Amino acid sequence: MEQQNLTVLKEFILMGITDRPELQAPFFGMFLVIYAVSVVGNLGLIILTKVDSRLQTPMYFFLMHLAFTDLGYSTAVGPKMLVNFLVDQHTISYNWCATQLTFFNMFITSEIFLLSAMAYDRYVAICNPLLYTVIMSQRLCQLLVAIPYLFSVIFSLVITIKIFVLSFCGYNVIRHFYCDSLSLVPLLCSDTHEIKLLILIFSAFTLVSSLLIVLGSYMLILAAILRMHSAEGRHKAFSTCGSHLTVVVLYYGTLFFIYVQPKSKNSSDTDKMASLFYTLVIPMLNPMIYSLRNKMVKNALTRTLNMCANILLKIHCKIC
Repeated sequence: MEQQNLTVLKEFILMGITDRPELQAPFFGMFLVIYAVSVVGNLGLIILTKVDSRLQTPMYFFLMHLAFTDLGYSTAVGPKMLVNFLVDQHTISYNWCATQLTFFNMFITSEIFLLSAMAYDRYVAICNPLLYTVIMSQRLCQLLVAIPYLFSVIFSLVITIKIFVLSFCGYNVIRHFYCDSLSLVPLLCSDTHEIKLLILIFSAFTLVSSLLIVLGSYMLILAAILRMHSAEGRHKAFSTCGSHLTVVVLYYGTLFFIYVQPKSKNSSDTDKMASLFYTLVIPMLNPMIYSLRNKMVKNALTRTLNMCANILLKIHCKIC
C-alpha cells in the first residue's frame, strides 16, 4: 500500500467531459471560443474600470473585482481542460491538482461574497441615494472586498492542506474535468469524516450567509420600489439592479441545481454540465450582462478605443 500511495501521489487521471473521441475536437473548439471571449471580456472590463475616470465609483469597483474573480476561476480550470481535449492521457500532476483546487476554491468563494457586497451596494444606491457616496466610502468598499478575499484564501488553503496531507488509495481517477474537493475525497484511504465536515461547514456558511445578504438587500429594495409613486422612478430603480439580479439568479440557480437535485446514475454527467456552466459560461456572460445594458460602460469603451486610435495615429505620423 505504501508503494502504491507513492505512485499515486505523482498524478491523477481526469475523466473529463466525455470519453467519446469524435466529440473531443468539437468540444475543444466550442470551449476555446467560450474561454477566449471570457478572458477578453473580463480583462477588458478590468482595464476599462482602471483607465476611465467616470467608472471610478463603488459599483464599478466591485464590478472590476467580480471580473477578476471570473477570470481567476475560469483560468484555473479552462486551460487544463482544453489541453486534455488534445491529448490521449488526461493526467494532472499531484502538485498541479493541489494548486488548481486552491485557486479554484479561492476565486469561486470570493465571487459568492462579492455578489453579496454588490447587492448591499445596490440597496444603498436605491434606498439611500442622497447618502450613497457617504456610506459607500472608499474604505468601506475596500473592506467589503478584502474580507471575502481573506476568508476565501483561508478556506481554500485549509481544505487543500487537509485533503493532500491524507493518504490516497490506488484508485486515482477523478470523476470530473478538474480537481474538485468533492471528487477527491472519495479517493482518500484515511478517515474522511473531518474533511467532509469542514467542507460542509465552510460551504454552508458561505452559501447561506451570502444568500441571506442578497435576499435581505433585495427585499428592502423591493419595498423601496413599491413605495415609489412615479413609474419613471421604479423603472430607473429596476434598471439599476437588473444586471446584478440577472447574474445572481444565474449563479445561485446553477449552484442550487448541483447540490439540491436528486442523485441518480446520470447525476455525475448532469453535475459536469452544470459545473461547465458556472466555471466557463457564467464568466463569459457576466461582462456581457453588465456591458450591453450599461451606457456608461459602452461610452467608456468608445472613449478608450478612440484614445487608443489617436495614440496609434500619432505614433504612425511620427514614424512617417
